[in-house]
Amino acid sequence: MALRLLLHVALLGLGTTQSSVQGRRHFHRPVLAWPSFFDANSPLEVQEIIQIPKNGSSPLLVDVQVVVSNVFNVDILRYTMSSMLLLRLAWLDTRLAWNGSVYPRRMVTRPWNSLWTPGLTIQEALWVDWQDQSLRAQVDQDGHVELHLALTTETNCDFELLHFPRDQSDCTLSFYALGNTAMELEFQAHVVNEIVSVKREYVVRDLKVQALPQQLVPCFRVTLRLQNTALKAIIALLVPGEALLLADVCGGLLPLRATERTAYKVTLLLGYLVFHSSLVDGLPSSSSCNPLLIYYFTILLLLLFISTMETVLLAGILARGHLGAKNSPGPAPRGERQDPGNPGPNPEEAPRGVQGPWRSWAEAADHTFFLVYVAGVVCSQFVFAGFWMWTTCKSDPAPGKAAPHGGQPRL
Repeated sequence: MALRLLLHVALLGLGTTQSSVQGRRHFHRPVLAWPSFFDANSPLEVQEIIQIPKNGSSPLLVDVQVVVSNVFNVDILRYTMSSMLLLRLAWLDTRLAWNGSVYPRRMVTRPWNSLWTPGLTIQEALWVDWQDQSLRAQVDQDGHVELHLALTTETNCDFELLHFPRDQSDCTLSFYALGNTAMELEFQAHVVNEIVSVKREYVVRDLKVQALPQQLVPCFRVTLRLQNTALKAIIALLVPGEALLLADVCGGLLPLRATERTAYKVTLLLGYLVFHSSLVDGLPSSSSCNPLLIYYFTILLLLLFISTMETVLLAGILARGHLGAKNSPGPAPRGERQDPGNPGPNPEEAPRGVQGPWRSWAEAADHTFFLVYVAGVVCSQFVFAGFWMWTTCKSDPAPGKAAPHGGQPRL
């Protein structure tokens, strides 16, 4: 009986000792010198670390600095542009902090996939190349995390091409964190322009960034203002078009009865048709706010067509007058008989009494048309300049934003 009592007391003492040891271990756990997630033998701790850090009742604030280093391959026919960016992300994760007095190291680097990082998606992107090889995040002893992401992307851009080639457009890159909600995460974004190359057809004139409110997921938007330098389009489009129009006006100074004038006008019209066909392929088209140059070159085509048709019609009328004078020659002067062996005068040397009315009427009409045509050409230039300076156009809303079938979801 006494032996059984002693054995029971020994078992009670052993249980009390183990409980006190476990209690002391649990009490001293928060003051470890090294955070537990660095231990690869604790998968549960690692799984907890890759979840988004908690910030009480407020969303986690992530500071984002967007560095724009290059913008290239601006294609107005495909409405796309390519850009190179660097994202500097910083946030606070207290689970990664350690005791600096025990472990004096101030900063460590860890693979980016071993801790929580915001997953970003670009809404306008056709493709994104994330430079994530050997990507590492920096963590300091207070739990501040800093991550650098480099990327190259091709995005869609709604270019405003009404005043092409002096157009100016705002292209956007909208970054969304689709893996989190607006109650969990919030972005505080900044943008820096580090573009050093200016040898581009389109240059970046301004950069802006803003957080988008009233969204279901956290997001921010970078806006790039692109401006066309216009030199290529002026040399390739405007100069040839104006040269052809000036050549057509000068062609009206040729005599109407000269056969070279008709050939000259027809050659100009055919040349401009070839130029206009290549122009249509070189200018972008849109469902709204098409470039004013499309209408301008179409008007030039109509002017050249009218000028050519006027030359052909009046030359035809004059030729019919010559033919009528040949078939119905005027009476011979008194005292002179027509030699039977001589068929008659050359149509171009027909008597004035027959050809005079036709020639004078055709030449008067041609002279009047030439004055009206020159005045119309000059007026068309001034009218187009006025439209260029004062005309504005607002593109139609995108289908996803047009009410009532689209739009952002309301909270």
